[in-house]
Amino acid sequence: MAELKRTPLFPVYKEYGGKTIDFGGWELPVQYTSILEEHEAVRTRAGLFDVSHMGEITVKGNDALANIQKWITNDASKLSVNQALYSPMCYDNGGCVDDLLVYKRDENDYLIVVNAANIEKDYDWMLKHSFGDVEISNISSQVAQLALQGPLAEKILQKLTDIHLTDIKYYWFRQNVPVAGIPALVSRTGYTGEDGFELYVDKDLAIDLWQKILEAGKEEGIVPVGLGARDTLRFEARLPLYGQEINETITPIEAGLGFFVKLDKGDFIGRDVLAKQKEEGAPRKLVGFEMIERGIPRTHYEVQVEGKRIGEVTSGTFSPTLKKNIGLAIVAAEHAQIGNEIDILIRNKKVKAVIVPTPFYKRKK
Repeated sequence: MAELKRTPLFPVYKEYGGKTIDFGGWELPVQYTSILEEHEAVRTRAGLFDVSHMGEITVKGNDALANIQKWITNDASKLSVNQALYSPMCYDNGGCVDDLLVYKRDENDYLIVVNAANIEKDYDWMLKHSFGDVEISNISSQVAQLALQGPLAEKILQKLTDIHLTDIKYYWFRQNVPVAGIPALVSRTGYTGEDGFELYVDKDLAIDLWQKILEAGKEEGIVPVGLGARDTLRFEARLPLYGQEINETITPIEAGLGFFVKLDKGDFIGRDVLAKQKEEGAPRKLVGFEMIERGIPRTHYEVQVEGKRIGEVTSGTFSPTLKKNIGLAIVAAEHAQIGNEIDILIRNKKVKAVIVPTPFYKRKK
């Protein structure tokens, strides 16, 4: 069996009670205390995540933007320096290579953050589809990433830095910010549906920063958070998980990410298929549902209507915030109307559910 990869923060997991699992080849904490407690802490106070397994790729040169525009569906030409955007990156068939964040650090200098399981694949894809004056580097092994999320995230982080965090708007960032004396790229982004920040630092400074943030947030009730609550939090906010809501066969249009597909920006990989789906409607649609009868839906469970398969569950769980069993499913478009009843096959037994609006959870601004 291949040895599991570890982040720079691995040595301190045990100190906080971290229980680790194999997550796509990484040994990461699924929880520290309990998933429910950690979930609730992020929704009401603040939680700190080690997300150093995520990948970082730099793209530099006179043709950096032109290359990025070819790879992604969103329009990076609209970015100002110190602004970020979210985008799918597609194959020719419209399916997703990955979903990622693009940070514009300077003219002709971009940082792309990709999913952990896709680092090599994405890097190879970018190299294969690169042209002109561009330098593409995979710097993942040099960078650690922490995510501080929750309504009290700004209050806690402000104790550790002199820059005014209120000046960093959603999907904007600042570079070389001293946080407890540690230089960090501080970005107002996250994957929980809450306000918060993602901090990128040199891998050797990660443990120091982790400890200082937890110390600074003691009064506010900050907790370290594992992958379990990261998943329930993103899921309630209907944020897609690569390999579930999007993959090589599910397009951004089918996944409800059409807003991030900018057809008017010019050509990009997968454009023809996505343009057709935008115009004619996609054959499938990602929907949210709530269980009417008892049962917890899980990934790949079959979805039926009148005994006929119409799709499958992409994510499902008990929602700690709503106290209900809910799920997301990719289904044939003709069955995707809100209010439609569907059956989820749980251990070969039909269990009733109803299609509901999403996101399941929206924070109060």
